[in-house]
Amino acid sequence: MRKQLVFIFVFLIIFFHCHETLAQIAPAPPLKVDNITSILEKSGQFTTFIKLLKATQVADQLNNELSTPNPNDGLTIFAPGDNAFSALKPGTLNSLSDQDKLSLVQFHILPTLMSTSQFQTVSNPLRTQAGDVKSGKFPLNVTSVGNQVNITTGVVNATVANTVYSDRRIAVYQVDQVLLPLQIFGTTPVPAPAPDVLDKDVSVPSPKASKGADTDSSGAVSFKFHHLAIFSLGFAVFGTIFWGL
Repeated sequence: MRKQLVFIFVFLIIFFHCHETLAQIAPAPPLKVDNITSILEKSGQFTTFIKLLKATQVADQLNNELSTPNPNDGLTIFAPGDNAFSALKPGTLNSLSDQDKLSLVQFHILPTLMSTSQFQTVSNPLRTQAGDVKSGKFPLNVTSVGNQVNITTGVVNATVANTVYSDRRIAVYQVDQVLLPLQIFGTTPVPAPAPDVLDKDVSVPSPKASKGADTDSSGAVSFKFHHLAIFSLGFAVFGTIFWGL
């Protein structure tokens, strides 16, 4: 009986010890982060950008990526404030097609997580979700001078105003201008007008031809005048002889 009690006691000790060990090595739950719209809404100055994210369904895409337990490279978002959109020419957004609006929003998103210190050593141009930069359609260049981060697109020059949100999955930075991609807002050079071509049927007299014509005309007049003088002289001689008889 005593041996059975000792056996049960030892079994319970081993059981509780194993349970505590398993609890300690259990994987930690995935990091829970707010979705992108709630991050921007907390700031209270990204109303237009949030509308574009929802209208283009990019918000759903970003939230799905953020919900992944182990994201590959994270995300970096350059978010223009409402003041930046107000600075655009009236009707700019309404004049864009649905595809252009999608590209515009994607142009503000990097498929990698970047801290402000990484902007100092980044290799330009940066690749955005809008497309490949090798064709020169969506170039995005970032330079860092001291604490200031500048962004150029070939159309506008913007500055990172502040950090809105940052963790190990996503970084959101406010920019003072809407990042306008070259592919959509770049100006197309106007071709030079073609030179005028003369009609082949139209002939232009050369100076030599004109000079020759003038010479011929002068010769004809001189000949006529000389002939008339001879005729008049002969008539006068004839009249003198006739009346003298």
